[in-house]
Amino acid sequence: MEKKLVWPDYNNCIANLPNSILKKFNANPVGATLPLLDKYLEKDYKNIVVILLDGMGKVVLENHLKENGPFRSHLAGIYSSVFLSTTVAATTSVMSGLQPCEHSWLGWDCYYPIVDKNVTVFMNVVQDTDEPAADFNVPWTVTPYENIVDRINRFGGKAYMTAPFLEPHPQSLEEICTQIKEWCKEPDQKYIYAYWNKPDGALHRHGLKSDEVHKCMLEMEEMIKEMAEELSDTLIVVTADHGHIDNDMVVLQDYPQLCDCLVRKPSLEPRVLNFFVKEEKNEFFKEEFNRLFGEKFLLMPVEEVIEKNLFGTGKLHEQFRGMLGDYLAIATSDLTIYFNDERWVSMHGSVTEEEMLIPLIVFNE
Repeated sequence: MEKKLVWPDYNNCIANLPNSILKKFNANPVGATLPLLDKYLEKDYKNIVVILLDGMGKVVLENHLKENGPFRSHLAGIYSSVFLSTTVAATTSVMSGLQPCEHSWLGWDCYYPIVDKNVTVFMNVVQDTDEPAADFNVPWTVTPYENIVDRINRFGGKAYMTAPFLEPHPQSLEEICTQIKEWCKEPDQKYIYAYWNKPDGALHRHGLKSDEVHKCMLEMEEMIKEMAEELSDTLIVVTADHGHIDNDMVVLQDYPQLCDCLVRKPSLEPRVLNFFVKEEKNEFFKEEFNRLFGEKFLLMPVEEVIEKNLFGTGKLHEQFRGMLGDYLAIATSDLTIYFNDERWVSMHGSVTEEEMLIPLIVFNE
């Protein structure tokens, strides 16, 4: 079945949300704000809380939660992820206010010309290994950015951030909600950003319509509803970094003639792969890829990707072009081309509406 495609809208996407927060705290936004959120920020709340639930796209919300339940009855609107619609790119945008072309944290694995390696970004290891990518943190050294919590604090405001990867490493949404409530008791206006890594993991392992995802969604909805009822003078915004799509799969290494055309393994994500192609194999690669996958993937020269502003409309990071290679293969169906050992029931990263559309849920009573 043909999928509806949703291209990122950099005036109405997750990269705009943090700029609305920066504007509210007089901390010099680094990009356009999100009109959908701006109208709620016209009122002065003591506490402004943004909770990002990884993977909870529009399609996940609609599959598992009742229309009159806490989340969907507080739905302010639907907007878009960034490209790629994946955690590395989207959470970096929501933490920085920058578009992917500006911050260059593009996908789970990225090619960094400075070390001439594909690097698993969050782990700083060589792709598909436990080997350190360098004797320094490659992403943070080559593509550093300032998160908006630090920026608000630097501009004289008050802001906090909580996530499993930050001290004291909360291991449940309940722990995160407890921390939020403690911060909300403190005096002065403040911004709180919270990241929780579900339902993404359950979606990857069990699929969009699974019981495991259903249980996870109900538990998160109830927990956040109860917190919202406890807090006063508080705006709570619940959103996601991307959605999910149940996928069919092939493995790139099963196509040796294609692999023989490549300078190195692809990087980014299995639903949007970048290819560095040997010059003498260029024409064969284009023809063979399109013969095999042309009905399921859009093979786009990188110059066209840049011209179409898929990664954003802002100023290109100096490392950005060198990280991309010659072509992007962009999934336009449920087929995913895996190039590593991982295989998932559900996936994300590309431009189907299942992957791109995310909710903005607002508790403001």
